[in-house]
Amino acid sequence: MIDQLFEFVQNHPLLVGAFLLVLTAWVLYEARNSAAGGVTSGEATQLINREDAVVLDTREAGDFKAGHIAGARNIPQSRIDERMGELEKAKEKPIIVACKTGQSAGVTVAKLSKAGYSRVLKLKGGMMQWQADGLPVVKK
Repeated sequence: MIDQLFEFVQNHPLLVGAFLLVLTAWVLYEARNSAAGGVTSGEATQLINREDAVVLDTREAGDFKAGHIAGARNIPQSRIDERMGELEKAKEKPIIVACKTGQSAGVTVAKLSKAGYSRVLKLKGGMMQWQADGLPVVKK
């Protein structure tokens, strides 16, 4: 099987080169986005306690009811455009966007930042990391 792989690489160097270029670009993009504008669970806790940060949970209602950060507001990511006005009072406060794994929160962060919200941050690792860190969740 390894021999076939080497033969393929030798016969299709442009295809393999293009694949490696796209793979490298994708890895760099993901690494940059995962680090940009995010806060860890500990940093989020400090923002909530010291600066009265608002936690915006963008998961669907069922996931939210199964366990969420105390005081979090639930606006599913699919409805953020139509319900953004609910956050108007928190425009100058830090807003921490939490999703399931931290991967999709960036979309909401970008939308809120574009709409003029001054400090919007995503929760690195999302709710899965929050729970893995042993931090409390509220169940409804």
